Amino acid sequence: MDFELSTEQKDFRDSVHAFAQRELASGAVERAHSSDYPWDVAKKMADNGLIGITVDEEDGGGGGSLMDAVIAIEQIAAVCPRSADVVQAGNFGALRVLANFATPGQKERFLAPLLDGTGLICVAMTEPDAGSAVTELTTTATPDGAGFRINGTKIFTTHGLHSSLFLVYVRFGPGADGIGSVLIERDTEGLSFGAAASFMGGEDWNPLYFDNVYVPAENVLLGEGGFKQQISGFNVERIGNSARALALGRYSYELAREHALVRNQFGRPLCEFQGLQWKFSDMKIKLDAAQLLLYRAAINADTGFPSAEETAIAKVMCNRTGFEVANESLQVLGGMGYSDEMLVEYCLRRTRGWMIAGGTIEMLLNRIAESVFGRRFSQRR
Repeated sequence: MDFELSTEQKDFRDSVHAFAQRELASGAVERAHSSDYPWDVAKKMADNGLIGITVDEEDGGGGGSLMDAVIAIEQIAAVCPRSADVVQAGNFGALRVLANFATPGQKERFLAPLLDGTGLICVAMTEPDAGSAVTELTTTATPDGAGFRINGTKIFTTHGLHSSLFLVYVRFGPGADGIGSVLIERDTEGLSFGAAASFMGGEDWNPLYFDNVYVPAENVLLGEGGFKQQISGFNVERIGNSARALALGRYSYELAREHALVRNQFGRPLCEFQGLQWKFSDMKIKLDAAQLLLYRAAINADTGFPSAEETAIAKVMCNRTGFEVANESLQVLGGMGYSDEMLVEYCLRRTRGWMIAGGTIEMLLNRIAESVFGRRFSQRR
């Protein structure tokens, strides 16, 4: 068993880090505190092959592996935590589902602007009464001639204020097998947007209202019976979520480690106090353990979509580790860590949100328990 990156992966890692230092180091703090989507960063990343890393070359992508995309998130976040969002949006989640399940015609119409950094796709899945219980969604797709009429409401649509294309989970029929998805462009008649709101982490979102929106048959991505395929694709998003959480924890750790080396109190550096030595040792153990679990899920997923169990384990561990390490790092940094002049407080807020987004830790623990005992445990009454 080899725990080392390949020569090609090391070269890729170094090139991405050099890009981040050259293009993203300046303005990292301001970028993190801006509510705008960093379109300038997206364009630079597209020009440098960091969007669509895992998309097939014949479809305009890089033809790389999921592990390559994880490496990209790590190296970008090490310099500019906010810009890791662009790697996530451009390689995981909705874009990956589109690239894997779209028809040739859909790829031709929708992929190009997403891959060149001028377009953005987001998932419209959560509803006011369907969060973790996503199979209870009520947004309907009713047949109308050759297409469908979409009616319903979606909330917590990350990047919804900025997206040009929405991957919308809809109900074609009863039960989980009745759930599928459609592609709806921003300017489609009947699609309207509620007032913007923001999460504690600084990300904005807005409700989406679908009022008799007409969707032609050629905009159906996965029809009735496609729910399991969509969820398998959603596990890819969880890999990206895990990578970002861990990367922001490591970013905070590195700032705190440097501070402990140079900050003097009571006549000696902070790193000479045993209490802080143990704190850093614990953080290092957690970071390394979480990274190994993340890499296992990503590497094994490169033969297809990720294992639900391995992805759940990686996300729980990376979410917890990212948040706990950011929190401990903030404590080491004291007042400066708590100030928005440093990005540790930003990392703390962002990692806290990812313990909810993309599948709550509690729901994932339920899934892990099902693997442990080899049986399903229904959460329904």
